[in-house]
Amino acid sequence: MTSLWLANTAEPVTTPRDMEGIEDTSDVVVVGAGITGLTTAVLLARAGKRVSVVEAQYVGAGATGNTTGKVSLLQGTKLSRIAKKHGREVLREYVTGNTEGRDWLLRYCEEHGLHVQREDDYSYAQQADGLGTARSVLAAAQEAGVDGAEWVDQADVPFPFRGGVRLPDQAQIDPMPFLNSLVTELERHGGRLFEGVRVTSISGTGPVRISLQKTASAGNGQHQQVSISAQQCVLATGIPILDRGGFFARVKPQRSYCLAFDVPGDITRPMFISVDSPTRSVRYAPTDAGEKLIVGGAGHTVGRADSAAAGIEELTKWTALHYPGAVRTHFWSAQDYTPVDELPYVGPLLPKFEKIFVATGFDKWGMSNGVAAALALSSQILGGRMDWRRAFASWSPHEAAGITTALKANLEVGFNLAKGWVTPMTASGATPREGDGVVTGPPWHLRAESRVDGETRVVSPVCPHLGGIVSWNDADCTWECPLHGSRFAPDGTLLEGPATKSLTP
Repeated sequence: MTSLWLANTAEPVTTPRDMEGIEDTSDVVVVGAGITGLTTAVLLARAGKRVSVVEAQYVGAGATGNTTGKVSLLQGTKLSRIAKKHGREVLREYVTGNTEGRDWLLRYCEEHGLHVQREDDYSYAQQADGLGTARSVLAAAQEAGVDGAEWVDQADVPFPFRGGVRLPDQAQIDPMPFLNSLVTELERHGGRLFEGVRVTSISGTGPVRISLQKTASAGNGQHQQVSISAQQCVLATGIPILDRGGFFARVKPQRSYCLAFDVPGDITRPMFISVDSPTRSVRYAPTDAGEKLIVGGAGHTVGRADSAAAGIEELTKWTALHYPGAVRTHFWSAQDYTPVDELPYVGPLLPKFEKIFVATGFDKWGMSNGVAAALALSSQILGGRMDWRRAFASWSPHEAAGITTALKANLEVGFNLAKGWVTPMTASGATPREGDGVVTGPPWHLRAESRVDGETRVVSPVCPHLGGIVSWNDADCTWECPLHGSRFAPDGTLLEGPATKSLTP
């Protein structure tokens, strides 16, 4: 499950580093060492702020280290969905923010000698009934003032292509050298990075108190806990780990998958993503071992897939059909969050409370959105102004456009909450096979049992966030909460929130 990007970087930190000095007061504590968190930290450190970055796992462990690495303004059907809900002005502000985010990232890569591939990007229809959607993408791109977007009827690809939108001169990167360079610059400016340290709670109104926990390096099962203070805190954790603001109910967690292949003969060089289902995302990646083809898709709402592994198998067969002789070398997955009103949430956790900030809802386009969020957050903290920031506001009247979607999403949450408590009774006595997990028992004595690599583990299936019952992901071999996307290892160890605690034994 190691991504191509993480496999090509230095060995990630898997045990917590010494927290010596972490209790020193910081101006800003940034939670999360992905593209949003580290870019925000660097921008603030450049301005003279004392910044500490706290990461529960290691740099790039979340969405950034498991992305496709596409940096594009076209973004599949995203622009047309925004145009449908919000109109031209908001759409243009969103594109302006993404343009600034993309350009900042590419300038940074050029200035620091980081490799970038400039390629065309296509949003295309696989079937005739997807052409209308593709046409709406073109209309939205033109309405937003995206220069160069044009319709093409054909493309030099081996897979079905009925027509689509081409946007020239976009980019693709390996995100890990970028993140590692940000860490180097952060530390050069006096900032600090603490990996293997989890934030469990935040309290206070100024300064804020941030409670941290790490597993003791002695391996005795104890946990070291400290509390630090900061004037402000930025939650760049994919989904906010605090329930205040209700962001867990304003985004839908989505899991998607990437596969890397060695392909004999010619390889597809532009970037492609289909606008109709099933989603097919394609790019190439240069490596020391030669160029690889990366194919993405098989996405699903977290915790609600009948079989994620079946989707991966379908994606593998699709690749073998259109790229004969392709050999899979890497397989990984990532999680991102779709906002109910289609726009990211970047700003204060609560209205007018500029002590705790959030950044979420990038809808799988975090390479440009993440940097745009960092520009917006650092500007707000430093007292600057960016007019396009209105399209990224964490609290705004434009959210009214997402009320219907939010109601539907939260009805689904309620249904899955009830379903999770009732369904295990029908599975009483079931035992998992290798690579499988099952929840059994009556509601007053539920148990989640899994078998991975020959080891059987039993934990409580009750998610510590809001009491959802986890389900098994047979591709990742993890427990997933179908309510708000918290994920856990087979032994119950928390992998990502909004939960801040592991499953209990």
